[in-house]
Amino acid sequence: MIPEFPALKNKWHTAQDFKMNSLMETPELPAVFDGVKLAAVAAVLYIIVRCLNLKSPTAPPDLIYQDTPLSRFLLKSCSLLTKEYIPPLIWGKSGHIQTALYGKMGRVRSPHPYGLRKYLTMSDGATATFDLFEPLAENCIREDITMVICPGIANHSEKQYIRTFVDYSQKNGYRCAVLNHLGALPTIELTSPRMFTYGCTWEFGAMVNYIRKTYPQSKLVVVGFSLGGNIVCKYLGENQTNQEGVLCCVSVCQGYSALRAQETFMQWDQCRRFYNFLMADNLKKIILSHRHTLFAESPKKPQSLLESDLSRLHTATSLMQIDDSIMRKFHGYSTLKEYYEQESCLHYLQKIFVPLLLVNAADDPLVHDSLLSIPKALSEKRENVMFVLPLHGGHLGFFEGAVLFPEPLTWMDKLVVQYANAICQWEKNKSQCSDTEQSSGQE
Repeated sequence: MIPEFPALKNKWHTAQDFKMNSLMETPELPAVFDGVKLAAVAAVLYIIVRCLNLKSPTAPPDLIYQDTPLSRFLLKSCSLLTKEYIPPLIWGKSGHIQTALYGKMGRVRSPHPYGLRKYLTMSDGATATFDLFEPLAENCIREDITMVICPGIANHSEKQYIRTFVDYSQKNGYRCAVLNHLGALPTIELTSPRMFTYGCTWEFGAMVNYIRKTYPQSKLVVVGFSLGGNIVCKYLGENQTNQEGVLCCVSVCQGYSALRAQETFMQWDQCRRFYNFLMADNLKKIILSHRHTLFAESPKKPQSLLESDLSRLHTATSLMQIDDSIMRKFHGYSTLKEYYEQESCLHYLQKIFVPLLLVNAADDPLVHDSLLSIPKALSEKRENVMFVLPLHGGHLGFFEGAVLFPEPLTWMDKLVVQYANAICQWEKNKSQCSDTEQSSGQE
């Protein structure tokens, strides 16, 4: 039998209890430090929610139009006009992210449609190019219809958002002709001291004339993206004959008036000044890549284009500075104000009589809210005009998707084709009704 020693036992328990208590106890953090941590977390969450615009609701686009048989038919035929546009949950409600993704990667898993490149010699020696893509199926009315497409600033047929739209249009039965802005394709050299400008319609008009001569039975659907929207609307309004054979026109994300936009584009609100700098830098690189043609001694060289303009180009940080130093002089404008006034489609919109769909996004960081008063006022007065304004989409983004990853096709691609389908069906129904009335009258 082992003897017990009460005193030693009590001391041993006391030591063990002390060690256990020491291990279990942690030093208390000051309440102030806990508050700082919570405030920091709350601030980060607030910034994320604000930047991603997560609290913004999803809703059908705002529509402004006149109540006519055509508008009622469009509302029934184009479901996207009355359905919610639902962007990707995490980032799709941020116009900046939508715009950045469009600018950086264009589209997701973009297809590679096969087309033929056409070359047209202009009267001043310039060589216009466009790519022609044949339809891959029958369209909804089984007739020959060509989409004539004008891309955004410094863009061309090889851009991913254009390839995605062309592929989708081909599969819906449309031939597509896509203008390559003069000087935009890195593989095509300029053949005269001139490149694309904000509102020059010469190359687009030459492409349309080629389509009309080559496919005389084909009807036309005119589509313009961003700067291309300005060009196509100006082209249609310049001369009434330009609207012959045109079923409709769609303009997406244009600003309507460069003169009004120039002030807003120099503001830091919605980071427009930063976007302005990025686009100016890209345009500057394109001009400099053609410097030997644009600034070479030539009888066709604009009289007012001087070597000093090249120096100003190097220091330019905005599109307005480049337009003033270089672009306006390609067409002989004496001032930047004159250039913007004459080259904007604002004064030509009233002269368009074919169905016209104007699409902008409310969160487009490049197009100031004040500019949207132009399409709103127009659609309130003109029966042929419908203005569509979704809450989200950014500048030429309009991505769709469930949570994080966007779908290859965008809301914009689907809307333009759906609208074109509806107009084609409307025109076919009109012609059938007209034939029926004529046959009844003969009886």
